[in-house]
Amino acid sequence: MAAYDLDEQEKLGDLKAWWAQYGKYVIGGVAAIALLVGGNWGWNKWTTNQAMAASALYANVTEALGKNDATKVKEALAPLLEKYPATGYAPRAALLAAKSAFDAGDLPTAKTNLDWVVANSKEDELKNIARLRLAAVLIDQKQFDAALAALDGKHSEAFAGLFLDMKGDVFNLQGKTADAKSAYEAALAKLD
Repeated sequence: MAAYDLDEQEKLGDLKAWWAQYGKYVIGGVAAIALLVGGNWGWNKWTTNQAMAASALYANVTEALGKNDATKVKEALAPLLEKYPATGYAPRAALLAAKSAFDAGDLPTAKTNLDWVVANSKEDELKNIARLRLAAVLIDQKQFDAALAALDGKHSEAFAGLFLDMKGDVFNLQGKTADAKSAYEAALAKLD
């Protein structure tokens, strides 16, 4: 029985020595894991709350668009663009508002919304669409050089034919038929 107590005390002594040597690392590891789990949970909760709030504001924008009320569209869009620009809802709402403004003949508002999408969207496809629509607005405003500059911006290969086609339109309106012809031919080569 005494050997058992001695053996048990020896193991307990080894455990204490091990804890004295490595205990701070164990505590640090457990604390780091707890911080990572807690931080991840907090980040997920925050992003979910951001998305839900942006979704509600997006619904306000689409409701105002459904009523064709330009003033309410601007009022609903402003907080979405200011408070939640990093969400996917903001650039989509700005594109919808730009289309509504364009259809209503409010080209400066359409241009402002499209510029915002180009500058702030994280999605390249939305930027490509916004650049094409921006070029159309600038063409309507007879700002051909600015339209060409918008079309010269970075775009994906999937949009290359559309960009070249619109460049051809701009060159044609400027009276540059040779440039228009080459742009149209390049566009035909890129389009299916």
